[in-house]
Amino acid sequence: MKKIEKEIYGTEKGSALALVLVMVAAVSIILTSLLGYITSQVSYSKDRVERERAFQVAEAGIFYYRWYLAHEISGRTAEQINDFWETTGPNCPIGVCSAYEADFKDFQGNVIGRYRLEVQKPQLGSTIVMATSTGWTFKKPSVKRTVRVRFRRPSWSENIVLANDDMRFGSGTTVNGRIHSNRGVRFDGLATNVVSSSLPSYDDLDHDEIGAEKLEFGVHTHKMNNGTIVETYRPNEVPPNPVDSRTDVFQGGRQFPVANISFDSVVSDISYMRSQAETTETRFDNSGQGRRIILKTDGTFDMCTVNSFSENTAIYNASSNKTDAIVNYIGEVYGASGSYASTNGTACITSSCCIGALCPWISSSNHNRGKCYSMSNHTIPNNGVIFVANHIWLEGTINNRKVSIVAAELSDESENTGGKKNVFLGMDNLLYTNTDGSDIIGVIAQNNVKVIRDSLTNLTIDAALLAKDGRVGRDYYNGTIKNSITINGSIATNLRYGFSYTNGTGYIIRNLNFDNNLLYYPPPYFPTGTEYAIDQWEEL
Repeated sequence: MKKIEKEIYGTEKGSALALVLVMVAAVSIILTSLLGYITSQVSYSKDRVERERAFQVAEAGIFYYRWYLAHEISGRTAEQINDFWETTGPNCPIGVCSAYEADFKDFQGNVIGRYRLEVQKPQLGSTIVMATSTGWTFKKPSVKRTVRVRFRRPSWSENIVLANDDMRFGSGTTVNGRIHSNRGVRFDGLATNVVSSSLPSYDDLDHDEIGAEKLEFGVHTHKMNNGTIVETYRPNEVPPNPVDSRTDVFQGGRQFPVANISFDSVVSDISYMRSQAETTETRFDNSGQGRRIILKTDGTFDMCTVNSFSENTAIYNASSNKTDAIVNYIGEVYGASGSYASTNGTACITSSCCIGALCPWISSSNHNRGKCYSMSNHTIPNNGVIFVANHIWLEGTINNRKVSIVAAELSDESENTGGKKNVFLGMDNLLYTNTDGSDIIGVIAQNNVKVIRDSLTNLTIDAALLAKDGRVGRDYYNGTIKNSITINGSIATNLRYGFSYTNGTGYIIRNLNFDNNLLYYPPPYFPTGTEYAIDQWEEL
């Protein structure tokens, strides 16, 4: 009996030992897993800390490069900025010729990490710089963070309207794009983007009142909350009253005063563009009265010399089907013995004209017209600059090209003919084939960018237009009424622009559409600001 009890007792003792061993094993597994988890979390936390520090080091590289550009670029001319980026050898811009590395210090001055900068300089005619910064800490050098930033110099083509004069936008006008004037702005339509002025207040001379000066906000409206327009002085739009947001008019807001944009600085840009148009294929003298230029989709342009013109008479458009007798607008068309052509019109064909004019007869069976045989063909240069030291008459269409066309005669031009030079538009449309940024046209006039009297009834201009000393617009031709003008691009004008007048003369419909591609692809060598700003940021 005792033996049996011993066996049973021994069995129970062995079972208890096995149970203890199982429990110990289970606890060991749990503890090991728990310790592993805690260790991994501690390690992960340390990695997160070092990842965050590496990110801050990478950002420090970007901020350093912004400081570097501000000190190297600020105040320089376009030519000097271009020379800066083209420098090679030991003076090559940081990060361009080779990667640039520098230590990063904490607040106590201890070196805790390092960043590497790699920079892509601007392409020809571009204002964009791409900078990539990779940062890491010495505690965890394998943990790296990389940030890529786009720096961009603001271009004059970034505003749908940039002006150096008091501006007025009437009721019914909708403007998509930024508007800035160094003077005052009265806006009674709808602005979907920011409207800004360099003045805190000014005297709006479009008021009906005559007498003492009456100041209103630098950017103000005469549109009442109920939608009606008043022509009298508006006390609510007068400092020191608070500036009402008026989102029904200023959908993108209004800002004033802001920094002035100097039109005087454009002369250095014009001089630089002249130096870039170095060949006889792209730089033309001041002979005759100017040049007619027709842009073509094959990457070339036709050109001829204009011998005489009158801004107050009409122009014959060879692509239209006009049948009126129009002569002596641009070039000269002669008939037999100095008279007009005979009924067959052959005498109208002459090598002395630049723009073909219509022979003065109308016949249902014979509509021969004068033609110009003096055209020469030139290739649009790779750097995109065409410079004429005289007036320009411009039209045509481009395809996969970027070009700036300049009319200016500087003081050191030989045989200076006097007078500032204009660009005339409207003989035919000025168009892009592509609207994805691969086609860009810049038009720069020393004086005016003018739409001629007998322009197309419905005219489209795809371009950034700049009138340095004059204005972008159409002169007052009493009784000459056109239907619509559409500008897809931007306008920079020293004097108040306009294509219509209060009595209905001019274009009835005016469409101003900002081309967003101009933000990143301004016309070649178009005037820009001198400071780079960050406009895109991403982590790689």
